[in-house]
Amino acid sequence: MISDVTVGADDIARSMRFYSAFLPALGYGLTEGPDSLSYAVPEHLGQPAILPEFCVRMPFDGGPSSAGNGAMIAFRAQSQQQVRDLDSAALAGGGRGKGKPGFRTAYGPHFYVGYLRDPQGNKIALFSNNPDGPGREG
Repeated sequence: MISDVTVGADDIARSMRFYSAFLPALGYGLTEGPDSLSYAVPEHLGQPAILPEFCVRMPFDGGPSSAGNGAMIAFRAQSQQQVRDLDSAALAGGGRGKGKPGFRTAYGPHFYVGYLRDPQGNKIALFSNNPDGPGREG
């Protein structure tokens, strides 16, 4: 089981503006450190933790952060409308669009996804694969 996923960031405040624009709508709470952000779904008494936690940190080695080539983090939304809403919020929070929300022919008929880059250049996907939502035609 994956415990956490971490991306690097050189500007924690800028990253917080981006990730806090959409992660709370997915149920994530934020814990701030002096050079880090930890987003996690709050635990409830008697319930197991919902993993993984998502972390944003300045690199431990003091060097500059860089986005991983081929790396991407995907966050599941409840509906296609929520994907659109979160994409808009993430763009307003400082993200850069890398593929507007919509269906992709490479995926199943209900897979609806939008792609972004965070302020550091990390690739983020926001998706819904809800079979009760409208499907791709054709």
